[in-house]
Amino acid sequence: MKKILPILIIIITLIVTTAVLVGIKKTKTVNWEESFNEKSNEPYGVSVFYKELSNIFKDFKIRTVFHQPASYLRAHSENGYGEHVAKGSYIIIGNSDYLENDSVDELLNFVDAGNTLFISDYYFSQKIHDTLDIDVEYILNEKKDSISHQYLKYIDIESTIIDKNAGDYYFSRFDSINFNILGYSKIDYKHVNFIQVPFGNGNIYLHLEPKAFTNYNILKEDRYKYVEGLISYLPENNVYFDSYTKIQTGYDGEVEKESNLSWFLEQLSFRWAWYTAVIFGILFMIFNAKRRQRIIKTIKPLQNTTIAFVKTVSNLYFDTQDHKNLIDKKITYFLEKTRTDFNLDTSTLNDDFIVKLSAKTGKKKEDVKKLINYINWLRSKNEFFEENLIKLNKLIEAFYTT
Repeated sequence: MKKILPILIIIITLIVTTAVLVGIKKTKTVNWEESFNEKSNEPYGVSVFYKELSNIFKDFKIRTVFHQPASYLRAHSENGYGEHVAKGSYIIIGNSDYLENDSVDELLNFVDAGNTLFISDYYFSQKIHDTLDIDVEYILNEKKDSISHQYLKYIDIESTIIDKNAGDYYFSRFDSINFNILGYSKIDYKHVNFIQVPFGNGNIYLHLEPKAFTNYNILKEDRYKYVEGLISYLPENNVYFDSYTKIQTGYDGEVEKESNLSWFLEQLSFRWAWYTAVIFGILFMIFNAKRRQRIIKTIKPLQNTTIAFVKTVSNLYFDTQDHKNLIDKKITYFLEKTRTDFNLDTSTLNDDFIVKLSAKTGKKKEDVKKLINYINWLRSKNEFFEENLIKLNKLIEAFYTT
C-alpha cells in the first residue's frame, strides 16, 4: 500500500491540474439550435418571451402546460377533475409537430367553446391542415444576407427583419373569403404567413415564423414590436403556454422527468467532481482487488464480432459528435436507395420530385414533402446538432414504415 500511495497522489494531482486547465481554457460555444425552449437563454430559446407574458397579460393567470393538450384540456373541462375550467388563449411556439390527433381535437373543442388558439411554427399537424383545409409551402432564401421581411397588415409598425433565415414558409392555399390575412413574409415578393381562422365561437391564429419569438430576435434592435403586434390579436384573458420541456409519452399526458443528474453534468465544476469521484472509485477497486487477489485470466471462445464491430463504429461517431458526417451519410443512403428502388433522379429535390416520389411509393404527399423539405433545410446548414440527426432519422423511419 505504501508503494501505491505515491502513484495515487501523482494521479490525483494530474486530474486536478487537468480540470483547472480545462476550466480556464474552456470557451462556451453558442448553440444556434432552434429549440424554442421557454427555459433556454440560448439565441433560439424563447425564455425572454415566456417571462414577458406576465407583463403583457398583467391581470390574468399565466399557466404553463407540461402535459399533452388532450389530457390537460379534458381534465380542465366542465366535467373534468382539474382545479379550474380552462378558458383563454392557448399558445404554442414551435415544436407543434408532437400534437397527436386527440390533442388537436381537444384544442379545436377548446376554440369552439369560445377560446383562442395561437400556433407559430413552420408547419402544423396534418389534422389541422385537413380540418382547416390549408396548405403550407416553402420558398428558399437565395439572398446572400439570408434576410426576410415580416409585415403585419393591420398593425401600424415598420416591417421586421428576420436574418439567418434559410427560407420562408407561407400559406399556399386557404379560404381567402372566410379567413383573415393578418401578415406577410417577403424575400423577393410577399407571401401570406399569418392568418386568423374563425372556428366555432373562437379563433385560431396560425403564424409561420416562430423565430420571431426567440431571444435573439426579441432582444435585437426593435424587433420586439413585431411580436407585440402578433400577440395584440389575442384577447385579454388567461394564457396557457405549451411547454417545450415535456417529453411526450402518449395521449394520457404523463410527463417523463429528466434525470436529476443531467443538470449537474451541465455544470463544469460538478462534472469534473463527478468524473474525479468515478475515477477514484475505479482506481480504488483496481488497486484493492490487485492487492487482495491476483486476477485469473479467462479464456473466452471465439465469438461473432459483427455486432461488436457495428457498435464500435457507431460509438466512434457518437463520441466524436460528428453529426454532420452522420447526417450526410443518412441523406446519401436515402437518396441512393430512392434512385435504386424507384428509378428517380435525385439531383433536384423540388416539388416535381416530391410528386413523383409520392406517386411511386404510395405515401402521402404531405409526409414526403416534410421529409424532402427537411433534407433541403439541412443541406443549407453548416452546423448540426444531435436533435437534427434524431429528427432526420425519425422522418426517414416514418417514410419507410407508414
